[in-house]
Amino acid sequence: MSTNPTHAGEGETTDETTSPRFGYAALNRTLREEDVRTNRGMQKATFEDRGLDYAGELAESNCRGVRRVIEWNLENDIQFYRISSDLIPWYSQYDLADLPNSDTVLRLLSEIGALAETHDLRLTFHPDHFVKLASPTESVVDNSIVDLECHGDLMDAMGLSRTPYNSINIHIGAHYSDKEATAERFCEAVEQLSPAVSDRLTVENDDKESLWSVPELVESVHDEIGVPVVYDALHHQFTDRGLTGREALEQAVDTWPDNSRPIMHYSEPRRLHEADPTISPRNHSDYVAGPIQTHGETVDVMIEAKMKDQAVLQYRQQHRSD
Repeated sequence: MSTNPTHAGEGETTDETTSPRFGYAALNRTLREEDVRTNRGMQKATFEDRGLDYAGELAESNCRGVRRVIEWNLENDIQFYRISSDLIPWYSQYDLADLPNSDTVLRLLSEIGALAETHDLRLTFHPDHFVKLASPTESVVDNSIVDLECHGDLMDAMGLSRTPYNSINIHIGAHYSDKEATAERFCEAVEQLSPAVSDRLTVENDDKESLWSVPELVESVHDEIGVPVVYDALHHQFTDRGLTGREALEQAVDTWPDNSRPIMHYSEPRRLHEADPTISPRNHSDYVAGPIQTHGETVDVMIEAKMKDQAVLQYRQQHRSD
Protein backbone atom coordinates (compact mmCIF):
# COMPACT_ATOMS: atom_id res chain seq x y z
CA MET A 1 0.00 0.00 0.00
CA SER A 2 1.23 3.50 -0.73
CA THR A 3 2.54 5.88 1.91
CA ASN A 4 0.00 8.52 0.91
CA PRO A 5 -2.72 8.62 3.61
CA THR A 6 -6.31 9.42 2.85
CA HIS A 7 -7.07 12.92 4.01
CA ALA A 8 -10.19 14.99 3.57
CA GLY A 9 -10.21 17.31 0.60
CA GLU A 10 -13.24 19.43 -0.11
CA GLY A 11 -16.15 17.18 0.73
CA GLU A 12 -14.05 14.05 1.29
CA THR A 13 -14.02 11.50 4.07
CA THR A 14 -11.02 10.56 6.20
CA ASP A 15 -12.12 6.92 6.49
CA GLU A 16 -9.29 4.86 5.01
CA THR A 17 -11.64 1.93 4.45
CA THR A 18 -13.81 3.94 2.07
CA SER A 19 -14.79 1.95 -1.01
CA PRO A 20 -13.93 3.39 -4.42
CA ARG A 21 -16.34 5.90 -5.88
CA PHE A 22 -17.07 5.03 -9.50
CA GLY A 23 -17.72 7.64 -12.15
CA TYR A 24 -18.12 8.10 -15.88
CA ALA A 25 -17.41 10.72 -18.51
CA ALA A 26 -19.59 13.26 -20.28
CA LEU A 27 -22.48 11.46 -22.00
CA ASN A 28 -25.32 10.09 -19.88
CA ARG A 29 -26.91 7.40 -22.03
CA THR A 30 -30.04 7.15 -19.93
CA LEU A 31 -30.81 10.85 -20.21
CA ARG A 32 -29.74 10.95 -23.85
CA GLU A 33 -33.00 9.15 -24.59
CA GLU A 34 -34.70 12.31 -23.25
CA ASP A 35 -32.43 14.45 -25.47
CA VAL A 36 -30.41 15.71 -22.50
CA ARG A 37 -27.01 16.65 -23.90
CA THR A 38 -23.96 18.46 -22.57
CA ASN A 39 -21.85 18.91 -25.71
CA ARG A 40 -23.98 20.60 -28.34
CA GLY A 41 -21.62 22.35 -30.72
CA MET A 42 -21.25 23.77 -34.20
CA GLN A 43 -18.80 23.88 -37.06
CA LYS A 44 -16.49 26.86 -37.41
CA ALA A 45 -18.41 28.14 -40.43
CA THR A 46 -21.61 28.09 -38.39
CA PHE A 47 -19.91 29.97 -35.56
CA GLU A 48 -18.65 32.58 -38.00
CA ASP A 49 -22.14 32.90 -39.47
CA ARG A 50 -24.31 32.81 -36.34
CA GLY A 51 -21.82 34.17 -33.82
CA LEU A 52 -22.21 34.69 -30.10
CA ASP A 53 -26.00 34.53 -30.07
CA TYR A 54 -25.99 30.89 -31.15
CA ALA A 55 -22.90 30.08 -29.07
CA GLY A 56 -24.74 31.39 -26.03
CA GLU A 57 -27.84 29.37 -26.87
CA LEU A 58 -25.80 26.17 -27.11
CA ALA A 59 -23.77 26.98 -23.99
CA GLU A 60 -26.92 27.54 -21.95
CA SER A 61 -28.44 24.28 -23.22
CA ASN A 62 -25.27 22.37 -22.38
CA CYS A 63 -25.08 23.83 -18.88
CA ARG A 64 -28.70 22.92 -18.24
CA GLY A 65 -27.82 19.44 -19.46
CA VAL A 66 -24.90 19.14 -17.04
CA ARG A 67 -27.09 20.28 -14.16
CA ARG A 68 -29.66 17.61 -15.06
CA VAL A 69 -26.95 14.95 -15.38
CA ILE A 70 -25.61 15.83 -11.94
CA GLU A 71 -29.11 15.60 -10.49
CA TRP A 72 -29.48 12.17 -12.10
CA ASN A 73 -26.08 11.12 -10.77
CA LEU A 74 -27.11 12.07 -7.25
CA GLU A 75 -30.38 10.19 -7.62
CA ASN A 76 -28.32 7.13 -8.56
CA ASP A 77 -25.55 7.58 -5.98
CA ILE A 78 -22.82 8.39 -8.52
CA GLN A 79 -20.40 10.82 -6.90
CA PHE A 80 -17.79 11.21 -9.65
CA TYR A 81 -18.37 12.79 -13.06
CA ARG A 82 -16.20 14.16 -15.86
CA ILE A 83 -17.73 17.13 -17.65
CA SER A 84 -17.42 17.31 -21.43
CA SER A 85 -14.74 19.69 -22.66
CA ASP A 86 -17.25 20.77 -25.33
CA LEU A 87 -19.45 22.44 -22.73
CA ILE A 88 -19.04 25.96 -24.18
CA PRO A 89 -18.77 25.97 -28.01
CA TRP A 90 -15.73 27.80 -29.41
CA TYR A 91 -14.99 29.15 -25.97
CA SER A 92 -11.37 29.93 -26.83
CA GLN A 93 -12.62 32.64 -29.20
CA TYR A 94 -14.39 34.82 -26.64
CA ASP A 95 -15.00 35.48 -22.95
CA LEU A 96 -18.07 34.20 -21.17
CA ALA A 97 -19.03 37.79 -20.44
CA ASP A 98 -19.30 38.38 -24.20
CA LEU A 99 -22.28 36.04 -24.54
CA PRO A 100 -25.65 37.82 -24.76
CA ASN A 101 -26.98 35.44 -22.11
CA SER A 102 -23.80 35.44 -20.02
CA ASP A 103 -25.72 36.12 -16.79
CA THR A 104 -27.77 32.96 -17.30
CA VAL A 105 -24.76 30.84 -18.29
CA LEU A 106 -22.74 32.03 -15.30
CA ARG A 107 -25.68 31.40 -12.97
CA LEU A 108 -26.02 27.85 -14.31
CA LEU A 109 -22.30 27.22 -13.86
CA SER A 110 -22.52 28.47 -10.29
CA GLU A 111 -25.52 26.22 -9.66
CA ILE A 112 -23.60 23.23 -11.03
CA GLY A 113 -20.70 23.87 -8.69
CA ALA A 114 -22.94 24.48 -5.69
CA LEU A 115 -24.87 21.28 -6.36
CA ALA A 116 -21.65 19.30 -6.60
CA GLU A 117 -20.20 20.82 -3.43
CA THR A 118 -23.37 20.38 -1.40
CA HIS A 119 -23.62 16.71 -2.27
CA ASP A 120 -19.90 15.85 -2.43
CA LEU A 121 -19.92 15.03 -6.13
CA ARG A 122 -16.48 15.26 -7.69
CA LEU A 123 -16.25 17.08 -11.03
CA THR A 124 -13.26 16.91 -13.37
CA PHE A 125 -12.21 17.74 -16.93
CA HIS A 126 -10.09 15.82 -19.45
CA PRO A 127 -9.20 18.24 -22.28
CA ASP A 128 -8.90 16.88 -25.79
CA HIS A 129 -5.85 15.12 -27.21
CA PHE A 130 -4.76 18.17 -29.20
CA VAL A 131 -3.64 19.82 -25.94
CA LYS A 132 0.12 19.25 -26.17
CA LEU A 133 2.12 21.35 -23.75
CA ALA A 134 5.35 19.60 -24.70
CA SER A 135 5.16 20.33 -28.42
CA PRO A 136 8.28 21.89 -29.95
CA THR A 137 5.95 24.12 -31.99
CA GLU A 138 5.30 27.35 -30.13
CA SER A 139 1.86 27.95 -31.62
CA VAL A 140 0.70 24.48 -30.52
CA VAL A 141 1.82 25.21 -26.96
CA ASP A 142 0.17 28.63 -27.02
CA ASN A 143 -3.13 27.16 -28.24
CA SER A 144 -2.89 24.41 -25.63
CA ILE A 145 -2.44 26.96 -22.86
CA VAL A 146 -5.45 28.93 -24.09
CA ASP A 147 -7.56 25.76 -24.09
CA LEU A 148 -6.46 24.82 -20.58
CA GLU A 149 -7.12 28.32 -19.28
CA CYS A 150 -10.67 28.03 -20.60
CA HIS A 151 -11.11 24.88 -18.52
CA GLY A 152 -9.69 26.63 -15.48
CA ASP A 153 -12.02 29.60 -15.97
CA LEU A 154 -15.04 27.28 -16.17
CA MET A 155 -14.06 25.53 -12.96
CA ASP A 156 -13.61 28.89 -11.26
CA ALA A 157 -17.05 29.95 -12.53
CA MET A 158 -18.45 26.82 -10.89
CA GLY A 159 -16.68 27.70 -7.65
CA LEU A 160 -14.75 24.42 -7.63
CA SER A 161 -11.62 23.94 -5.55
CA ARG A 162 -8.26 24.85 -7.01
CA THR A 163 -6.87 21.44 -6.16
CA PRO A 164 -6.46 18.16 -8.08
CA TYR A 165 -9.70 17.07 -6.41
CA ASN A 166 -11.26 18.96 -9.32
CA SER A 167 -8.70 17.70 -11.78
CA ILE A 168 -7.88 19.03 -15.24
CA ASN A 169 -6.25 15.88 -16.56
CA ILE A 170 -3.98 15.73 -19.62
CA HIS A 171 -1.39 13.56 -21.35
CA ILE A 172 2.08 14.49 -22.52
CA GLY A 173 1.10 12.32 -25.46
CA ALA A 174 4.33 12.34 -27.47
CA HIS A 175 8.09 12.15 -27.06
CA TYR A 176 9.30 14.00 -30.18
CA SER A 177 12.33 11.66 -30.38
CA ASP A 178 13.78 13.07 -27.14
CA LYS A 179 11.97 12.30 -23.90
CA GLU A 180 14.23 14.37 -21.68
CA ALA A 181 13.78 17.50 -23.77
CA THR A 182 10.06 16.79 -24.09
CA ALA A 183 9.65 16.54 -20.32
CA GLU A 184 11.56 19.79 -19.87
CA ARG A 185 9.29 21.59 -22.35
CA PHE A 186 6.22 20.18 -20.63
CA CYS A 187 7.37 21.41 -17.23
CA GLU A 188 8.27 24.82 -18.62
CA ALA A 189 4.83 25.14 -20.20
CA VAL A 190 3.11 24.19 -16.95
CA GLU A 191 4.98 27.01 -15.25
CA GLN A 192 3.23 29.41 -17.66
CA LEU A 193 -0.24 28.32 -16.56
CA SER A 194 -2.33 30.34 -14.15
CA PRO A 195 -3.13 28.85 -10.72
CA ALA A 196 -6.66 28.17 -11.98
CA VAL A 197 -5.10 25.47 -14.16
CA SER A 198 -1.77 24.53 -12.59
CA ASP A 199 -3.28 23.94 -9.14
CA ARG A 200 -5.73 21.46 -10.67
CA LEU A 201 -3.49 19.86 -13.27
CA THR A 202 -2.87 16.10 -13.38
CA VAL A 203 -1.04 13.99 -15.95
CA GLU A 204 -1.92 10.48 -17.10
CA ASN A 205 0.16 7.56 -18.38
CA ASP A 206 -0.10 6.85 -22.11
CA ASP A 207 -1.25 3.82 -24.08
CA LYS A 208 1.73 3.31 -26.41
CA GLU A 209 4.93 1.55 -25.37
CA SER A 210 7.17 4.36 -26.57
CA LEU A 211 5.30 7.04 -24.66
CA TRP A 212 4.89 7.94 -21.00
CA SER A 213 4.62 5.40 -18.21
CA VAL A 214 3.74 6.00 -14.58
CA PRO A 215 7.36 5.84 -13.32
CA GLU A 216 8.52 8.18 -16.09
CA LEU A 217 5.81 10.70 -15.23
CA VAL A 218 6.67 10.46 -11.54
CA GLU A 219 10.35 11.12 -12.18
CA SER A 220 10.13 13.64 -15.02
CA VAL A 221 7.00 15.58 -14.10
CA HIS A 222 5.86 15.09 -10.51
CA ASP A 223 9.32 15.14 -8.97
CA GLU A 224 10.18 18.27 -10.96
CA ILE A 225 7.02 20.40 -10.65
CA GLY A 226 4.66 18.49 -8.35
CA VAL A 227 1.91 17.56 -10.82
CA PRO A 228 0.04 14.44 -9.59
CA VAL A 229 -0.14 11.33 -11.77
CA VAL A 230 -3.39 9.63 -12.78
CA TYR A 231 -3.00 5.87 -13.15
CA ASP A 232 -4.80 4.32 -16.12
CA ALA A 233 -4.97 0.55 -15.65
CA LEU A 234 -5.44 -0.31 -19.34
CA HIS A 235 -2.72 2.08 -20.47
CA HIS A 236 -0.36 0.48 -17.98
CA GLN A 237 -0.54 -2.73 -19.97
CA PHE A 238 1.23 -0.91 -22.81
CA THR A 239 3.75 1.02 -20.67
CA ASP A 240 4.34 -1.14 -17.60
CA ARG A 241 8.16 -0.77 -17.52
CA GLY A 242 8.32 -3.98 -15.49
CA LEU A 243 5.95 -2.77 -12.77
CA THR A 244 2.87 -4.66 -11.64
CA GLY A 245 -0.42 -2.81 -11.59
CA ARG A 246 -0.20 -2.59 -7.81
CA GLU A 247 3.29 -1.05 -7.96
CA ALA A 248 2.32 1.47 -10.62
CA LEU A 249 -0.84 2.48 -8.78
CA GLU A 250 1.10 2.93 -5.54
CA GLN A 251 3.64 5.15 -7.32
CA ALA A 252 0.86 7.26 -8.81
CA VAL A 253 -1.08 7.53 -5.53
CA ASP A 254 2.02 8.78 -3.73
CA THR A 255 2.17 11.81 -6.06
CA TRP A 256 -1.16 13.17 -4.82
CA PRO A 257 -1.46 15.84 -2.12
CA ASP A 258 -3.25 15.02 1.10
CA ASN A 259 -6.25 17.23 0.23
CA SER A 260 -7.25 15.27 -2.89
CA ARG A 261 -8.20 11.63 -3.25
CA PRO A 262 -6.22 10.07 -6.13
CA ILE A 263 -7.92 9.21 -9.41
CA MET A 264 -7.46 6.08 -11.46
CA HIS A 265 -8.98 5.16 -14.81
CA TYR A 266 -10.32 1.73 -15.60
CA SER A 267 -11.43 0.27 -18.92
CA GLU A 268 -11.38 -3.07 -20.70
CA PRO A 269 -10.56 -3.86 -24.34
CA ARG A 270 -13.53 -4.38 -26.62
CA ARG A 271 -11.61 -7.14 -28.41
CA LEU A 272 -11.73 -9.31 -25.27
CA HIS A 273 -15.44 -8.77 -24.71
CA GLU A 274 -16.24 -9.60 -28.33
CA ALA A 275 -13.51 -12.23 -28.79
CA ASP A 276 -12.38 -10.39 -31.92
CA PRO A 277 -8.59 -9.99 -32.23
CA THR A 278 -9.00 -7.64 -35.20
CA ILE A 279 -10.27 -4.87 -32.89
CA SER A 280 -7.62 -2.53 -31.52
CA PRO A 281 -6.64 -3.44 -27.94
CA ARG A 282 -7.06 0.25 -27.08
CA ASN A 283 -10.76 0.35 -27.97
CA HIS A 284 -12.98 0.40 -24.90
CA SER A 285 -15.72 -2.14 -24.26
CA ASP A 286 -19.36 -1.21 -23.68
CA TYR A 287 -19.31 -2.48 -20.09
CA VAL A 288 -16.61 -3.66 -17.68
CA ALA A 289 -16.55 -7.02 -15.95
CA GLY A 290 -13.78 -6.37 -13.46
CA PRO A 291 -13.08 -6.86 -10.73
CA ILE A 292 -11.47 -3.44 -10.56
CA GLN A 293 -8.31 -3.81 -8.50
CA THR A 294 -7.55 -0.79 -6.33
CA HIS A 295 -5.04 -2.76 -4.23
CA GLY A 296 -6.20 -1.29 -0.94
CA GLU A 297 -5.85 2.31 -2.10
CA THR A 298 -8.63 4.81 -1.46
CA VAL A 299 -9.23 6.22 -4.92
CA ASP A 300 -11.95 7.50 -7.19
CA VAL A 301 -12.30 5.31 -10.28
CA MET A 302 -13.30 6.71 -13.64
CA ILE A 303 -14.87 3.84 -15.58
CA GLU A 304 -14.17 4.51 -19.24
CA ALA A 305 -16.73 2.36 -21.04
CA LYS A 306 -18.93 3.07 -24.03
CA MET A 307 -22.16 2.65 -22.09
CA LYS A 308 -21.10 5.33 -19.60
CA ASP A 309 -23.60 5.66 -16.72
CA GLN A 310 -25.14 2.30 -17.52
CA ALA A 311 -21.72 0.66 -17.27
CA VAL A 312 -21.23 2.13 -13.79
CA LEU A 313 -24.63 0.97 -12.60
CA GLN A 314 -24.14 -2.53 -14.00
CA TYR A 315 -20.68 -2.89 -12.48
CA ARG A 316 -21.85 -1.76 -9.06
CA GLN A 317 -24.80 -4.13 -9.17
CA GLN A 318 -22.63 -7.10 -10.15
CA HIS A 319 -20.02 -6.35 -7.47
CA ARG A 320 -22.25 -5.01 -4.72
CA SER A 321 -21.02 -7.55 -2.18
CA ASP A 322 -17.31 -7.27 -3.10
